Amino acid sequence: MKMKTALTIAGSDCSGGAGIQADLKTMTMNGVFAMSAITALTAQNTTGVRAIQEATPEFLRDQIDAVFEDIRPDAVKIGMVSSAELIKIIADRLTYYKAENIVVDPVMVATSGSELMKTDAVSVLTRELLPLATLVTPNIPEAEVLSEQTVHTKEDMERVAKMIGDTYGCAVLLKGGHSVSDANDLLYVNGNYKWFSGKRINNPNTHGTGCTLSSAIASNLAKGYDLETSIRRAKDYISGALAAMLDLGQGSGPMNHAFDLNSQFAK
Repeated sequence: MKMKTALTIAGSDCSGGAGIQADLKTMTMNGVFAMSAITALTAQNTTGVRAIQEATPEFLRDQIDAVFEDIRPDAVKIGMVSSAELIKIIADRLTYYKAENIVVDPVMVATSGSELMKTDAVSVLTRELLPLATLVTPNIPEAEVLSEQTVHTKEDMERVAKMIGDTYGCAVLLKGGHSVSDANDLLYVNGNYKWFSGKRINNPNTHGTGCTLSSAIASNLAKGYDLETSIRRAKDYISGALAAMLDLGQGSGPMNHAFDLNSQFAK
């Protein structure tokens, strides 16, 4: 039996709602074989991040090489990468292996408000990783950092998405939801704009939404769907996970990634 595959390169979330753990759950639920290369261990839960311990550049390289040399990914999702040295390793190995369907979620701040990327890493991310991306999926605060512009309106979203996309040569999915455009997201590709409407779900438990969306998009790209279809399917998936109204933890809790799991083994 052959199965499409996806690799997530990101940080571990020991509480299971974001990062590698959310990515693996999402990829599995979206029908691909999920693999991981861990950039950092985090001690975190729904209320905040307590500590971060980075992988060494050498160990991260070994993880990526081990995956590509044996089970080549059909898509790659990149999440939390906190240092310039690790970003350089990722860019080097993905270039070496001519990786395809690369989705970059530029994770800079956790849902809890904790900073997850060092300042010097941002310039390396934009210089070395974004030009390799098929798609980059910033939220509004992340887009403001990448563009050095402020975003307050839909027109601002269009201007900033174009700036990022044209500067780095990648498609941009600028996510609404931070007081602009409700749950609507904007896709910019080569001079063209497309809005993806989304239903606002009144659920305060949004831990890991960015990780989940980008992983679902990567999974659908791995299966051969085009970019717009992959985004629409991913948005439908995350809406279902939020609508399941899982309520765990004392802070911004996780979604139910397995809301559509009907296997006899899940009962």
